[in-house]
Amino acid sequence: QLQASGGGSVQPGGSLRLSCTASGGIFRINDMGWHRQVPGKQRELVVAITSGGNTNYADSVKGRFNVSRDNDKNTMYLQMDSLKPDDTAVYYCNMNGRRWDGNMWYGFGSWGQGTLVTVSS
Repeated sequence: QLQASGGGSVQPGGSLRLSCTASGGIFRINDMGWHRQVPGKQRELVVAITSGGNTNYADSVKGRFNVSRDNDKNTMYLQMDSLKPDDTAVYYCNMNGRRWDGNMWYGFGSWGQGTLVTVSS
Protein backbone atom coordinates (compact mmCIF):
# COMPACT_ATOMS: atom_id res chain seq x y z
CA GLN A 1 0.00 0.00 0.00
CA LEU A 2 2.99 2.31 0.43
CA GLN A 3 5.22 3.03 -2.52
CA ALA A 4 8.54 4.74 -1.92
CA SER A 5 10.65 6.25 -4.67
CA GLY A 6 13.42 8.72 -5.36
CA GLY A 7 16.51 6.89 -4.18
CA GLY A 8 19.70 6.83 -6.17
CA SER A 9 23.41 7.51 -6.17
CA VAL A 10 24.86 10.94 -5.54
CA GLN A 11 28.19 12.47 -4.64
CA PRO A 12 28.81 13.95 -1.21
CA GLY A 13 27.14 17.32 -0.95
CA GLY A 14 24.45 16.34 -3.41
CA SER A 15 20.68 16.21 -2.99
CA LEU A 16 17.88 13.72 -3.41
CA ARG A 17 14.14 13.87 -2.87
CA LEU A 18 12.27 10.82 -1.69
CA SER A 19 8.54 10.31 -2.00
CA CYS A 20 6.16 7.89 -0.34
CA THR A 21 2.52 7.47 -1.33
CA ALA A 22 -0.28 5.44 0.15
CA SER A 23 -2.54 4.02 -2.50
CA GLY A 24 -5.29 1.49 -2.99
CA GLY A 25 -7.91 3.04 -0.78
CA ILE A 26 -9.21 6.03 1.10
CA PHE A 27 -7.03 6.99 4.01
CA ARG A 28 -6.92 9.28 6.97
CA ILE A 29 -3.27 9.25 7.85
CA ASN A 30 -2.00 10.31 11.24
CA ASP A 31 1.73 9.85 11.65
CA MET A 32 4.25 9.42 8.88
CA GLY A 33 7.93 8.74 9.10
CA TRP A 34 11.15 7.93 7.33
CA HIS A 35 13.57 5.38 8.70
CA ARG A 36 16.82 4.05 7.32
CA GLN A 37 18.83 0.90 7.69
CA VAL A 38 22.38 -0.10 6.92
CA PRO A 39 23.17 -3.83 6.58
CA GLY A 40 24.11 -5.25 9.95
CA LYS A 41 22.62 -2.36 11.90
CA GLN A 42 19.23 -1.61 13.37
CA ARG A 43 16.72 0.46 11.51
CA GLU A 44 16.80 4.02 12.81
CA LEU A 45 14.34 6.88 12.71
CA VAL A 46 15.27 9.70 10.36
CA VAL A 47 12.22 11.89 10.86
CA ALA A 48 8.62 11.63 11.94
CA ILE A 49 5.81 14.02 11.07
CA THR A 50 2.39 14.14 12.68
CA SER A 51 -0.92 15.01 11.06
CA GLY A 52 -0.54 18.48 12.52
CA GLY A 53 2.85 18.96 10.95
CA ASN A 54 4.97 18.53 14.04
CA THR A 55 8.33 16.99 13.22
CA ASN A 56 11.02 15.07 15.02
CA TYR A 57 14.39 14.77 13.27
CA ALA A 58 17.34 12.62 14.13
CA ASP A 59 20.23 14.82 15.25
CA SER A 60 22.37 13.52 12.41
CA VAL A 61 20.08 15.01 9.75
CA LYS A 62 18.91 18.23 11.36
CA GLY A 63 19.49 21.20 9.12
CA ARG A 64 20.07 19.01 6.06
CA PHE A 65 16.84 17.05 5.62
CA ASN A 66 13.33 18.43 5.37
CA VAL A 67 10.14 16.40 5.56
CA SER A 68 6.79 17.51 4.20
CA ARG A 69 3.42 15.93 3.51
CA ASP A 70 0.52 16.43 1.15
CA ASN A 71 -2.53 15.05 2.90
CA ASP A 72 -4.73 15.35 -0.19
CA LYS A 73 -2.35 13.06 -2.05
CA ASN A 74 -1.52 10.79 0.92
CA THR A 75 2.10 11.53 0.14
CA MET A 76 5.16 12.34 2.19
CA TYR A 77 8.40 13.81 0.88
CA LEU A 78 11.93 13.90 2.20
CA GLN A 79 14.23 16.53 0.74
CA MET A 80 17.80 15.52 1.52
CA ASP A 81 20.53 18.10 1.00
CA SER A 82 24.23 18.18 1.80
CA LEU A 83 24.29 14.41 1.70
CA LYS A 84 27.15 12.59 3.38
CA PRO A 85 28.52 9.07 2.90
CA ASP A 86 27.07 8.21 6.33
CA ASP A 87 23.60 8.82 4.87
CA THR A 88 24.02 5.76 2.67
CA ALA A 89 21.25 3.33 3.57
CA VAL A 90 17.96 1.84 2.50
CA TYR A 91 15.25 4.35 3.37
CA TYR A 92 11.85 3.11 4.45
CA CYS A 93 8.67 5.09 4.89
CA ASN A 94 5.84 4.21 7.21
CA MET A 95 2.39 5.56 7.82
CA ASN A 96 -0.43 4.83 10.22
CA GLY A 97 -3.99 5.96 10.52
CA ARG A 98 -7.31 4.71 9.25
CA ARG A 99 -8.49 3.20 5.98
CA TRP A 100 -12.04 3.12 4.60
CA ASP A 101 -13.06 -0.33 3.35
CA GLY A 102 -16.38 0.75 1.92
CA ASN A 103 -18.31 0.19 5.11
CA MET A 104 -16.26 1.43 7.95
CA TRP A 105 -12.95 2.94 8.99
CA TYR A 106 -10.38 0.61 10.45
CA GLY A 107 -6.88 1.13 11.68
CA PHE A 108 -3.94 0.59 9.38
CA GLY A 109 -0.19 0.78 9.54
CA SER A 110 2.16 0.05 6.72
CA TRP A 111 5.78 0.20 5.58
CA GLY A 112 7.08 0.98 2.14
CA GLN A 113 9.38 -1.39 0.30
CA GLY A 114 12.53 0.70 0.81
CA THR A 115 14.56 2.79 -1.56
CA LEU A 116 18.36 2.74 -1.68
CA VAL A 117 20.33 5.94 -1.21
CA THR A 118 24.06 5.78 -1.94
CA VAL A 119 26.35 8.71 -1.26
CA SER A 120 29.82 8.17 -2.62
CA SER A 121 32.51 9.94 -4.56
